[in-house]
Amino acid sequence: MLKWLLDSDPALRWQVERDLAGAPPEVWTATRHKIATEGFGAQLLARQDPDGQWAGGAFFPARFEPGPDTGQPWTATTWSLNMLREWGMDPAVLRANRTAELIAENSRWEYHDLPYWDGEVDVCINAWTLANGGWLGVDVSQLAHWFPEHQMADGGWNCEWVDGSKRSSFHSTINAVKGLLAYDVATGGTDETHAARRAGEEYLLERRLLYRLSTGEQVASWVDHFAYPVRWHYSAINALEYFREAAIVDDIPPDPRLADAVERVRAARQPDGTWLQAGRLPGDMWFEVDVPAGEPSKWLTLYGTRILSWWDSAQS
Repeated sequence: MLKWLLDSDPALRWQVERDLAGAPPEVWTATRHKIATEGFGAQLLARQDPDGQWAGGAFFPARFEPGPDTGQPWTATTWSLNMLREWGMDPAVLRANRTAELIAENSRWEYHDLPYWDGEVDVCINAWTLANGGWLGVDVSQLAHWFPEHQMADGGWNCEWVDGSKRSSFHSTINAVKGLLAYDVATGGTDETHAARRAGEEYLLERRLLYRLSTGEQVASWVDHFAYPVRWHYSAINALEYFREAAIVDDIPPDPRLADAVERVRAARQPDGTWLQAGRLPGDMWFEVDVPAGEPSKWLTLYGTRILSWWDSAQS
C-alpha cells in the first residue's frame, strides 16, 4: 500500500513521505516544493487570473447562474486558495506574484459586495478566509475577532445564524475550528482565538463527533460519508483529521471521546488497507484530483492510515 500511495501527485506524496514512510525532512520538503511546478498545484496556479482571482469571482465564478441541476462550482478564488493551502503549497509562491494584494484590489464578496479579506456573514466562508489570509500573510485579525463574537452558547457555530438559528451545526463548527487552528498556526493566535477554538472543539467532543447531545442518536448519515475533496462537508474522517492536527499543534494526546469516531474510520478500511471514495460533492472543478465513487482513494487512505496510527500509538 505504501508504494501505491507514494506513486502520486506531489501534493499527496510529500505527506505520505513525512507521515507514513518516515522519510527525512530533506526528502519530503523537496517533494513539497514540487507542488508549485508539477501536478495539481502547478495546474491550479496556471488557472489564476491576471487580477489575482480564479474564475473571476470570490466564492462563485463570474457570471455564474445557479440552476436546479447545477451543483456548487469549486473553481472560484476561495476554493482554489483552499486547495493550494491544504495541499501544502509554499505561500511564498503566491506572495511573489502579489496574490493577496491583487485579491484585495479586485475581489469582492457576492454578498453585499464586501471587501474580500474582511469576510462576510457566513461562518464557513469566514473560516476559509481567515485560514487563507493567515497563510498568505494578510492581517485578518479583525476577522479572527469575528468568531468569538458569533460563537453560540453551546460553543459551536452555525452559518444560518444570520437567519436566526441559535443551535450550532457540525458542518459550520468543524470549518470554524479548522480556520481558527490555521490562524493560530500562522500567527500564534490570541487568548481569544485559542479559547474560541477550544470551545468549538468541546462542542464536537461532547457529542463524540457523531451523536446528538439531546438523544444520543447519530446526528445524520453524512458522518459516515468519506469523500475527497472534503470542501465544507462534515464526516468522521474529516473531524478526526482536524483533531489529529490540533493535538499535534497543542502537544496533547488524543481525547478519549474520539474513540467511537475512530472505530467508524477503522470499520471503513478495506481488507487491502485502503479506504473507498464515497463520492465527492457535485459541481464544476478545474480538474479531478481523486478517483470516482467506489474506487480506492489515495487521499482518504492517507487520512485514514495516519489517523489510526496516531490513535493506536497513543493507546499503547
